Amino acid sequence: MSEIIAVIGAGSWGTTLADLLAKKGHAVTLWAYEPDLVQEMRTNRENNPYLPGIRLADNLRFTNDLEEAYAGCTMVLCVVPSQLVRRVMGSSLPYLAPDAILVSASKGIELDTLCTVSEIYREILPPELFARFAALSGPSFAREVAQEMPTAVTVAAASEEVAHRVQQAFNSRFFRVYRNEDVVGVELGGAIKNVIAIAAGISDGLGFGHNTRAALITRGLAEMTRLGLAMGAQASTFAGLAGMGDLVLTCTGDLSRNRNVGIQIGQGRQLAEILGEMRMVAEGVKTTESAYNLAQKMGVEMPIIDQMYQMLYQDKPARQAVLELMTRNLKAEGV
Repeated sequence: MSEIIAVIGAGSWGTTLADLLAKKGHAVTLWAYEPDLVQEMRTNRENNPYLPGIRLADNLRFTNDLEEAYAGCTMVLCVVPSQLVRRVMGSSLPYLAPDAILVSASKGIELDTLCTVSEIYREILPPELFARFAALSGPSFAREVAQEMPTAVTVAAASEEVAHRVQQAFNSRFFRVYRNEDVVGVELGGAIKNVIAIAAGISDGLGFGHNTRAALITRGLAEMTRLGLAMGAQASTFAGLAGMGDLVLTCTGDLSRNRNVGIQIGQGRQLAEILGEMRMVAEGVKTTESAYNLAQKMGVEMPIIDQMYQMLYQDKPARQAVLELMTRNLKAEGV
């Protein structure tokens, strides 16, 4: 089934998914906030600031007008940073068709409210429209997908019909989409892994080895699982693509923005300086604060998240944080 799709957000991931969907034969319009970026993509068929060197599909349309983006659409894919979801989708409400399917590929937790992205949608959408919500997540660097390297992700939705429809729309010969009903688990996996990736980068920047990184990944997985269970998620989700899969990728891959931020912190650079040089968003920085506050609210023990918060927001030395993690009271492994 061919869809009419509005893709909201023209960063590297939004552009990549818009290109994938257009090449599948869907009628796709990519919305960008910046008029100059829209003009550049129209003229050069390339998103040079966010996805340089990738020629975009000839049938992909571009706009910075929300009403134009949503005209006639049967499916919406929102890929803006998580801290902007409420504002952008709130502005979109007048243009959304009541029977459209809404897919989120944003990964994070809202700072002010501690809402996951689906909870933001639940608050701003009419119930009949929220019933058509889905979350797309999994181990997927944008550049590798744009280069058509085999990739597998997960779509989570409360409605089996919605999940099937999104699966059919996105699945391709190089982009395999699995279904999941655990929206909360899929979202938390996609959010918390970015914080653990910064921690893994700090470890690499300090010169620690594979042992340290493996410990961070494994115990980071335990922490996100604990939080997920407290919020009603399923443990099995964290062993899948949106949990362990995305965590391993983001903690080890050279294309990981969050890991690269951590590497530079481990090498002694200041966070503000690092972020000032970045055009793309490293979601894990703000998610560190929201995840820390959410863990406190839920009464969930998350020692790596605690130390990351103290490093990023209270100027705690990285080596001191590592020492405190390693000298905590001994306990059984378990989740």
